[in-house]
Amino acid sequence: MPPFSKVLVANRGEIAVRVFRTLRELGIACVGIYSEADRGRAHVRAADEAYLVGPGPAAESYLRGDVIVETALRAGAQAIHPGYGFLAENAAFARMVEQAGLTWIGPPPDAIELMGTKTAARRVMRDAGVPIIPGAVDPVRSPDEVAALGDEIGYPLIIKAAAGGGGKGMEIVRGPGDAGRAFESAARQGEKYFADPAVYVERYLEDPRHVEVQVLADAHGNAIHLGERDCTIQRRHQKLVEETPSPAVDDALRERIGRIAVDAAHAAGYRSAGTVEGLLTPAGEYFFMEMNTRIQVEHTVTEAVTGLDLVREQILVAAGEPLSLAQDDVVLRGHAIECRINAEDVAKGFLPAPGRITVYREPAGPGVRVDSGIEAGDEISGLYDPMIAKLIVHDVDRERAIARMLRALAEFRIEGTPTLLGFHRALLEHPCFRAGATCEGVVESEELARRAQELENGFSDRTTSVTHASDGAVPTVPRLVGVEVDGRAYDVRLHVTEPPWADMVRRRRARQGHAGGAAGNGAVVSPMQGTVLKVAVGDGDAVGEGDLLLVVEAMKMENEIVAPREGVVSGLAVTVGAGVSSGQLLCLVVAEPDGK
Repeated sequence: MPPFSKVLVANRGEIAVRVFRTLRELGIACVGIYSEADRGRAHVRAADEAYLVGPGPAAESYLRGDVIVETALRAGAQAIHPGYGFLAENAAFARMVEQAGLTWIGPPPDAIELMGTKTAARRVMRDAGVPIIPGAVDPVRSPDEVAALGDEIGYPLIIKAAAGGGGKGMEIVRGPGDAGRAFESAARQGEKYFADPAVYVERYLEDPRHVEVQVLADAHGNAIHLGERDCTIQRRHQKLVEETPSPAVDDALRERIGRIAVDAAHAAGYRSAGTVEGLLTPAGEYFFMEMNTRIQVEHTVTEAVTGLDLVREQILVAAGEPLSLAQDDVVLRGHAIECRINAEDVAKGFLPAPGRITVYREPAGPGVRVDSGIEAGDEISGLYDPMIAKLIVHDVDRERAIARMLRALAEFRIEGTPTLLGFHRALLEHPCFRAGATCEGVVESEELARRAQELENGFSDRTTSVTHASDGAVPTVPRLVGVEVDGRAYDVRLHVTEPPWADMVRRRRARQGHAGGAAGNGAVVSPMQGTVLKVAVGDGDAVGEGDLLLVVEAMKMENEIVAPREGVVSGLAVTVGAGVSSGQLLCLVVAEPDGK
């Protein structure tokens, strides 16, 4: 008999589809939910039944815990699986589920609450003998307190949202002069993403490896670890590539950090699948950073090397069953790598790139897995995370896994919006990645960006790019055309070169008596589709080169827009809360009348 007859998955996209697959294997009916923006999407069609829970914005749909619980009851579901993100680590929602008589497929609400408050988690781990990063165990309340800690434990520091996670609400402080800006930004992000502006401070460790350990625990006192995952390759504290085993971890170190992770799970009173995240220094020190009380995006690589279905384990533990294996039963075989295929523009600093997917073709073959919730014609909305798919490969060792991933990336075809396909190919080809190094400074380097752009623009050796560019123009892709030359097939990629704001800039500058031009002549344009989070200046304000003008947010990512030169702000066209499109003119920074 299946542990439940029907389960609602309180999520969308690829993780909803992935959980549905395990539910079906267990003989459990699948209930999906969707927002108005997600009507007709793949995860809706993949469910046995699906229910509308509100408008597009997550706050009005996927974050409406009361509506989701009511929907589960109306559908006759017995349990709720939250996936990751949204309400997955919301203790109040977990309690709401249990109070409604439903089973929560996740850890106890008390454990979620404890680990969700990073300062409390640090205190509990310290008291349990788990090594923590030097720094505060209580929230800091002002930039002056940040500076005082810097004087005490040294710089650099990192400010983190106390209720944070997923790389949100984190700011580096290199010296006392950074304290004010970093404190304000971290607190603002904490309030926006977690409804809690409290922040704390740790010593910022230079060039560590981000090594996390997968744990499983049941309600019978059993807890085990399933080895480590190396998630060092990141940008803006967001993971891009994950692999297991870590190139820097041997058997002895694996045993040590695995024991630390299990101790942390016991100290938290944990149950279900969870991840203990830590930092490994070049000297071999390992520090607890935080615990993610949910299934991780990158759980797939652990599944590849262990042969386990972690979602299945979650479901069975929630039903009261003991773990299906003991620590001595865990065997790690081969090497697995996951690449997150996001709708992001590497040429614009990994900015989110919402848009419609016009072509979508997944790779296949031995040892290749794709988790996605996207099909050709789907819109990548600025309302949600920019992930399109997760590409996972497995082979007998790291070298062969890299070769397999490069082959799969070359087969993967996505058009309609910029993606990270080219970036991942460039990174895996790079000597630093092949050597198993941290690749510090490489991920966001101009060298890698150029190579990534070459690979993104030409997905095969027979692709030719044709562009007619004019001064100041920014090419964008419309489509590919197949042609033959002397009997050989070629794909010709056509580009349009006029950005949507170019005429507007020329007209406005002409009205103001300036010579024509584009962004290089003082025009400030939005680098992405999003929402204006902050306006730091007004018309007529004098600014210096690099001064903050606005903050635009999209897909959970903030982008600070700064003055391109010294001058005066003119024609400010947006206010806080306004939606903006990529390339939209925001304001001008014009030269002072005396020509400064």
